[in-house]
Amino acid sequence: MKNLVILGAGKIGRMVCHLTATCGDYAVHVGDVSQAAVDALARRYPEVRGKVVDFADPKSLEAMLQGAWAVVSCAPYHCNPAIARLAKAHGVHYFDLTEDVEVTHEVVQLAADSRTLFAPQCGLAPGFITIVANHLMRSMTEVSDLRLRVGALPRYPSNRLKYNLTWSTEGLINEYCNPCEAVEHGQLTTVPPLEQLERLTIDGVDYEAFNTSGGLGTLAITLKDRVKNVNYKTIRYPGHCELMKFLLHDLQMQEQQPLLRDILERSMPTTFQDQIVIFVSATGKVHGRLTERTYAKTIFHQQIDGENWSGIQITTAAGVAAIVDMLRQGQLPSQGLLKMESVDYDAFLQNRFGRHYA
Repeated sequence: MKNLVILGAGKIGRMVCHLTATCGDYAVHVGDVSQAAVDALARRYPEVRGKVVDFADPKSLEAMLQGAWAVVSCAPYHCNPAIARLAKAHGVHYFDLTEDVEVTHEVVQLAADSRTLFAPQCGLAPGFITIVANHLMRSMTEVSDLRLRVGALPRYPSNRLKYNLTWSTEGLINEYCNPCEAVEHGQLTTVPPLEQLERLTIDGVDYEAFNTSGGLGTLAITLKDRVKNVNYKTIRYPGHCELMKFLLHDLQMQEQQPLLRDILERSMPTTFQDQIVIFVSATGKVHGRLTERTYAKTIFHQQIDGENWSGIQITTAAGVAAIVDMLRQGQLPSQGLLKMESVDYDAFLQNRFGRHYA
């Protein structure tokens, strides 16, 4: 069995723990800042070892990584560089879920001469959506446009934002406030968040989509010389973007992000009854003819092993767990940087964890 460390026992960390601890191939060790969270996992999974960890203390992190084969960071995104540095020093494979561009740049630099695999941004978006995009472009030439859209949405919205908290509030605010990478006319560029609003209809439901940060992962850099236009947008119900712009711009809450986080967490309930909407479109030449290929899927919350899990838990955790599992099976390189666009789509969906997307 492989010794797998999971840092963070929140919504996603719990799901990663469930998938890996119950499959029989991993000895799972979980670290979190909360004793209550560690104790809850220990009660649910007697075979899992839990420990309170201070993510800001290198010695505390180092103690968790002793003897580990791999570490999955489900910790707040700003903790990842420290975790990655220690993983590299101890020869531990590293995986994370972050959408933060600057954090990922640090991790990419650490991966350059690493003796182990570094796989940042391997959840849903960035992550699986990048695998889909590369799959759609296979056998295409002269690709002009690649559009990636993802939304984690409540199934039963009941407030004016038409939104419930389904994952990290810090991560949500981060992607709404930071510049967004894109490729425009073959040039790598950044575009402002919450702009370039568009409408789309998927399975008869109307949505809006707008720029948010981090969803492309490394894809923009990889494709800047191959594809004319590449962009990522977040999907929401119509009207959400305008209200967020009022909060962030008119009320200047983007300059008071800790306060905004407190307001959202106090006022907006979480939900485990959600749906993940995924839309990817590639336009290019196939046998000399202009063709559009599209992937569209909605994944709902569901019961797994007798417990209800949210769609965002399932898709994010399945994304990283499948990549970990593919490494264990020898289907991925064992060192250096893993870009999600290099992961085979079919092999991912055939994986026991990746099948949750199928």
